[in-house]
Amino acid sequence: MKKFKTRHLTIIALAIALNYVGSNIALVLRFPIYLDSIGTILAGALLGPLAGALTATASSVLSGITTDLFALYYLPDGLLTGLLAGCFLYQHQRSKREIPLVAIGVALPGTVVSSLITYFLFHGITSSGSSMIVQLLSGLGLNQFASITLVQAGTDYLDRLLAIVIVTQVCYHLKKQIATL
Repeated sequence: MKKFKTRHLTIIALAIALNYVGSNIALVLRFPIYLDSIGTILAGALLGPLAGALTATASSVLSGITTDLFALYYLPDGLLTGLLAGCFLYQHQRSKREIPLVAIGVALPGTVVSSLITYFLFHGITSSGSSMIVQLLSGLGLNQFASITLVQAGTDYLDRLLAIVIVTQVCYHLKKQIATL
C-alpha cells in the first residue's frame, strides 16, 4: 500500500471542504443538484479510488453531524462516486467527448443506490431541491418510484457532469503548474 504524504492529506482536506461548502450552498439555495461531489471526484482523480471514497465518507459524516442529517444516509452513493471517479479519472486524461460518458459511468451506480434510499427510507422527501420535482411528477400522476428514479437519474447525472468538468479543468491546469501530480 502506498504511504500517504502530507500533500495527499492536504488534498483530501481541501476536497472535504469543497464538498462541505458545495453541499451547503445547494442546501440553502434549494438547488436540484447537490454540489457535494466536486471534492470527492477531485480526490479520486488526483489520488485514486480509495482517496475518493475516504473523502466522500468524511464529507458525509461532517455534513451529517453539522448541517444535513440526510447526508449520512447517502454515504453509499458518495462511496461509489469516489471509487468510480478514481477508477475512471485517476491517471487518465479524458477528452471533451469522453466526459459525458464518464459522467454516466460515475453517476449511474450511485443513482440506483440513491433512488432506493430515497424511496424506501424517505418516500421521496429529502432536504435537496430535487424533492420538489419528485413531488411535482408524483402529483402529475407518475408513480412515486418512477418519479424518484427519473429525478435522481437526471440530477445525479447533471451533478456528476458538472463536477467532472470542473475537476478535469482543475487537473489540467494543476498538471501544467506542478509536474509531480
